[in-house]
Amino acid sequence: MSPSMHAASVPVFQQMLTALSGVLTKAETHAADRKIEPAALLQSRLFPDMFPLARQVQIACDFAASVSARLAGAEVPAYEGGDATFANLQQRIAATLAFIGGLDAAKFEGSDAREVVLRPGTPKERRIGGQAYLMAYGLPQFFFHVTTAYGLLRHNGVEVGKKDYMGAY
Repeated sequence: MSPSMHAASVPVFQQMLTALSGVLTKAETHAADRKIEPAALLQSRLFPDMFPLARQVQIACDFAASVSARLAGAEVPAYEGGDATFANLQQRIAATLAFIGGLDAAKFEGSDAREVVLRPGTPKERRIGGQAYLMAYGLPQFFFHVTTAYGLLRHNGVEVGKKDYMGAY
């Protein structure tokens, strides 16, 4: 039997966002201990055309919330906070965890076959089945941004490893 769409999404997002929160805590401590301006880490990039760390975290949260919302047939939440500090990013992660944790697992039933419309009403509009949306689009996008955030911090000397990236499972 295949896992439910809820089981394949929300717990995965929760595990990885909780781990990302821990990695950010280590990054903030690293900056304070070494007297590094936090913005140096928050705005770090591996290459000039990449999004900085703060944006990577924001996008990871946005994917966790939007994918979960669409699969549950709920409205995608808008986050109003800023992302200029580690505290702001922690608030964003906490808000995302609260939102996805509050979604009723029963609302995900049948979402594997439900059509999801991305960028409705634009030239980039795309229609995709729920299962493909989660497995081929949502999860890979989410993991890309979480992994990039982790890699940026590791590259900048924050002492984190695979256990930190994975979190508790």
